[in-house]
Amino acid sequence: MDFITSLFPWITNGPLVLVQVMSGLSVGMFLFLVSVGMSLIFGVTRIVNLAHGSFYMVSAYLMVTLIEVMPEHPVSFWIALLLAPVGVGILGGVIEVTLLRRIYRRDPMMQLILTFGLILVIGTLVLLVWGPDNKSVPRPDALAGSVRIFGQPFPSYYLLVLGLSPLVAVGLWLLFYRTRWGMLVRAATVDREMLGALGVDVSKLYTEVFVFGSWLAGLGGALAAPTVAVALGMDGDVLINAFVVVVIGGLGSFAGSLISALLVGELQSFGILIFPAVSIVLLFAIMAVVLIVRPWGLLGHPEE
Repeated sequence: MDFITSLFPWITNGPLVLVQVMSGLSVGMFLFLVSVGMSLIFGVTRIVNLAHGSFYMVSAYLMVTLIEVMPEHPVSFWIALLLAPVGVGILGGVIEVTLLRRIYRRDPMMQLILTFGLILVIGTLVLLVWGPDNKSVPRPDALAGSVRIFGQPFPSYYLLVLGLSPLVAVGLWLLFYRTRWGMLVRAATVDREMLGALGVDVSKLYTEVFVFGSWLAGLGGALAAPTVAVALGMDGDVLINAFVVVVIGGLGSFAGSLISALLVGELQSFGILIFPAVSIVLLFAIMAVVLIVRPWGLLGHPEE
């Protein structure tokens, strides 16, 4: 024990460990909102949407604009938080109807090329509209500071994330497992052809799923906007982390995305303390181990 405490003296600091756990949960919840949408879209449409991170970025920029154009009022932030993901959901719907719908039965490589092209197009449009400079979104006054947890400071805004994200997770579970739409979505992940043979409008379902998945990415981006610098390139960072979450949890698995996102969040939070020099590599090492031992992810299913 003395050897461990000599290597990691912070381990005996209970309040610090607790704050690190909460920080990891906050990061995990951000990743869950983005990755579950990506996983959902793949589960139904079988498209690995590389532009998913771009939706996250666009939502953050929409938050910037909405906060700027709306009058200064305590509720302006919350209205922007509602509108930005809706805007991204509409964008996702337009892209699905005009572009992706035409390539569902094409070679997977063509789908990857198209979604990669969307990254470049959306990135260029963001540059033209918002410019190259970094932007920031102020936190609401009530959540601008920090609270003390056993003497350790913790950002108040992260408490919002810790409170809101589980509600979203429960709402998603109810949506997927307690509604007819959720039943259709789950059926589509298993056998899309059979669903079409039963008279379900599969094209409409695809559009609805893509809009919903885009909205989830937008919600993640809107929530994260006050915690990061809103800048070009933020889409790539979140896409990589979301992809790691989806691979570890299993493509198309709701529970897998949640568990994996929390695991990755805690790894990032404690990795900086335990292995600061290789904390980023640690994440990819675990993903590689999962791919070797269980290629379909922790809670995913092998393709038949």
